[in-house]
Amino acid sequence: MHSIWFGEFMGTLVLLLMGGGVNATVSLRKTFGEAAGWMVICTGWALAVLCGVLTAQAFGSAGAHLNPAISMAAAVISNDYSQLGLYWSAQMLGAMCGATIMAFHFWPHWRETQNPAAKLGIFCTGPAIRAPFWNLLNEIVGTAVLVIVAQAIGSKGVAANGPAPALGPWLVACLVWSIGLSLGSTTGYAINPTRDLGPRIMHALLPIPGKGSSDWSYAPIPVAGGLIGGALAGLVVHFAQF
Repeated sequence: MHSIWFGEFMGTLVLLLMGGGVNATVSLRKTFGEAAGWMVICTGWALAVLCGVLTAQAFGSAGAHLNPAISMAAAVISNDYSQLGLYWSAQMLGAMCGATIMAFHFWPHWRETQNPAAKLGIFCTGPAIRAPFWNLLNEIVGTAVLVIVAQAIGSKGVAANGPAPALGPWLVACLVWSIGLSLGSTTGYAINPTRDLGPRIMHALLPIPGKGSSDWSYAPIPVAGGLIGGALAGLVVHFAQF
């Protein structure tokens, strides 16, 4: 069970289990971390990315994409789209499994929490101000920053000036932390189509007490924004020849 597919599946599962877990910790009633705030959420997601990347690499995915936007960018950079189905299927299934495990981990707390919007926000993102064009732009920009800086970390120019590539997973975690703190407060910074869509599907399917709507009218924005941002950033990297 050592392969790119299984690595992507396991890494994305860990990412969503731990990332969703910090959302649940902050949002659900009667956890010890209730109402801990945005800093805790951003930090938790950054560390979840680190854990997911390391897990993916250990199980066979050296690139550890964990994100269809990263896979799209890699395809644009290399002009090879043949592996997208493999990456995307593993990422989607991993995200759905991770969100499911997270939901059962916190099961007694769902009934204690009365706010359906808070429950939805544990699984997927939503805008602070609902303005579809600007929400889409937010996701495009955030994802493009993610791709460009992540590619820069492993680039020849950076490698020539220090140990950054060897510290890649740690630096990518810092990057995700920074995006959350600086750009993420408008839409919850999905910056990863599967991170949003997989758990949203599980929110719709699981019998979460008092869960409310899964807000499917918003769902295309983090998916399209992530893929567009990844593709545009891939073009930038391709022509810059990092």
